[in-house]
Amino acid sequence: MQLKNLADEVALVLPDDLLWSDEHSWSPTVATSAYLITGALLIQSATRLAGRPITLVGAPDMAWVTRATVEQLRLWAAVAPTDATGRFQLTLADGRTYTVAFRHAETAIEAEPVLGFPARSDADFYRLTLRFLEL
Repeated sequence: MQLKNLADEVALVLPDDLLWSDEHSWSPTVATSAYLITGALLIQSATRLAGRPITLVGAPDMAWVTRATVEQLRLWAAVAPTDATGRFQLTLADGRTYTVAFRHAETAIEAEPVLGFPARSDADFYRLTLRFLEL
């Protein structure tokens, strides 16, 4: 799995065993319904053009990343998405690719030290959760 910054083409390798936890919990169709004054039911629907959440979660015993990887992800997440920055190409282990941005409306990155106490070295390992939004 790989995350590539589209602003400078720098790529970061991520563990292939990160699980896309909300892959099947989103629908591209959105609809509203309301009753008219006549009592008729009005249903309006459309297809969403973007905004699919992509949450990548590592199991407690796998998909660990180094502190250096977490720090790079935090630097990238600190940049607000514009036409030129804050956009990434996410390539999953099966070859599917998505243009994404970090989900700033939520906690974009969660990283917990594997050993249970703060890491001191860039080589120490963390459990990782990443929250993206497909653009």
